Amino acid sequence: AADSFDYKTFFIKVGLNSKSKDQLAKVFEILDQDKSGFIEEEELKHFLQNFSASARVLTDTETKVFLAAGDSDGDGKIGVEGKTAFIQQ
Repeated sequence: AADSFDYKTFFIKVGLNSKSKDQLAKVFEILDQDKSGFIEEEELKHFLQNFSASARVLTDTETKVFLAAGDSDGDGKIGVEGKTAFIQQ
């Protein structure tokens, strides 16, 4: 359902919160579709589809909440250095 995505619950369900830093780095590389070293808003919108091709796109609200949680410096994207703390919170 729209606006029902909770990233913390999702991370726990798929076991991301218990992965090693190396494993999380691999996940980050998959999510960083354009290989910019950052996960931008458009990449986050399609986050669930990285896990299941038939998954829905996140709503704008879900994407903004998700991005804000991982954007440690307020630049509108999630950098590689912030990803592990964000996933393991």
